[in-house]
Amino acid sequence: MSSEYKVPGQSGLVLAEELLWEKGRKGRSGASIPASKVPSAKLPAGLEGPGPDWPDLAEHQVARHYTRLSTWNFGVDTGTYPLGSCTMKYNPKINEELAGLPGFAKAHPLLPSEAVQGELQIIHELERFLAEIVGLEAASLQPGAGAHGELCGMLLIAAHHRHNKQKRTKVLMPDTAHGTNPASAAMCGFSEIKVPLGPKGYLEYATVEKLMNDEVAGLMVTNPNTLGLFETELVKINEMIHRRGGLVYGDGANLNAVMGRADLGKLGIDVVHYNTHKTLSTPHGGGGPGAGPVAVGKTLTPYLPGPRVVRKEDGGYEWNEDLPLSIGRMHAFHGQFRVLVRAYAYVLTMGAMLKDASELAVLNANYVKEKLKDLYDLPFPQHCMHECVFTNALQEPGKISTLDIAKRLIDLGFHPPTIYFPLVVHSAIMIEPTETESKEELDAFIAGMRQVALEARNTPDLLREAPTRTVRRRLDDVAAARRPVLTGDMK
Repeated sequence: MSSEYKVPGQSGLVLAEELLWEKGRKGRSGASIPASKVPSAKLPAGLEGPGPDWPDLAEHQVARHYTRLSTWNFGVDTGTYPLGSCTMKYNPKINEELAGLPGFAKAHPLLPSEAVQGELQIIHELERFLAEIVGLEAASLQPGAGAHGELCGMLLIAAHHRHNKQKRTKVLMPDTAHGTNPASAAMCGFSEIKVPLGPKGYLEYATVEKLMNDEVAGLMVTNPNTLGLFETELVKINEMIHRRGGLVYGDGANLNAVMGRADLGKLGIDVVHYNTHKTLSTPHGGGGPGAGPVAVGKTLTPYLPGPRVVRKEDGGYEWNEDLPLSIGRMHAFHGQFRVLVRAYAYVLTMGAMLKDASELAVLNANYVKEKLKDLYDLPFPQHCMHECVFTNALQEPGKISTLDIAKRLIDLGFHPPTIYFPLVVHSAIMIEPTETESKEELDAFIAGMRQVALEARNTPDLLREAPTRTVRRRLDDVAAARRPVLTGDMK
């Protein structure tokens, strides 16, 4: 290993974990259950039968299985997690402790308002904070995840046009839109009009103006966009959309680059969603729970989901259901409340330093870009925001793919960055370090990326054979997606 740097990847104990179905034996049990005194009953028609053949396991087998699997996990508590577009920032543990307080953890959603004044205060204040951070009028915490927030935003836009008796059936969708954007628009009855990017990776006013007409409900835009670039013509574009009766939905996936630095209201955004797991440091992945609050300008405030928490004259809080233009509920009760407690704690902890978090996230991404641009192709060399996008164009002549680069990083102890996304960049390598990483940690990751680039030139077989230190080398992703095995029956 070079004396100039160290990478964390080392060999260690790797246990071959059998499937639970292979471990199980009939009659084993991990619990002693008393005999049931409830009389048996037949299942409804269509549900008869033996059901899934779950394996019979002893308690220690289950404990060892999940403990071993946990040693295979890699997350933000393990090391640098540079996934582009996913913003895998560290989750402060104080937020976990606060969300676990008995008053939050044991509060039943059907308790009367008088018994949950603290919870209602958090909902009311966090909505105010989230609106203020982005320069908008009001917010709702109901949506349960980012895509749910997108759906909510588009439902608000649809409600506005319906209330004003305008039949608009189409939505402008840039090439760099996140994959759920078209689906969210379609679920609200809108069809998609694709908007190509200009050669520098930005939306161009002339292109958007040509596509805007009386059938278009508005524009769905991510800013900074999925290439990590700030949309330089966005104010002008949004003014034109508004002049022609449309509204602008802002995908908030990349808000971690602009918190406290960009006023979305002044940019012309009418509604934006937050991914709290990206921007506000709540846990990310594992299937949820998530949270996707939306913030809106004055135009869309009357349509927000209800009921809404309001403050009474005596200083207490209550639910307001007198919302004649509301689109109604987006979620049972009021969203993923304990996730929102974590977000509330993060906002209170950071305060005005949210701006500093964004500045450091942008600084880190540009540092990585500058340190790697001599060894990796950089299709958009201008100043980036929270993430930078490389390709394998310099390695491709040696028949080294983006996948090879990512797999070799695993051997060096790094989680790979996002690859092959965004789709508008051939063989993309998308890196978002976030503000979490120190310069020393970034330098180690940069050293690993540089080592891989040099190996691709001098010892390419190392990359083609990687990873070599994992339980499985390279899985058949296509077969896993098209023929998933969910029951343990491998036949």
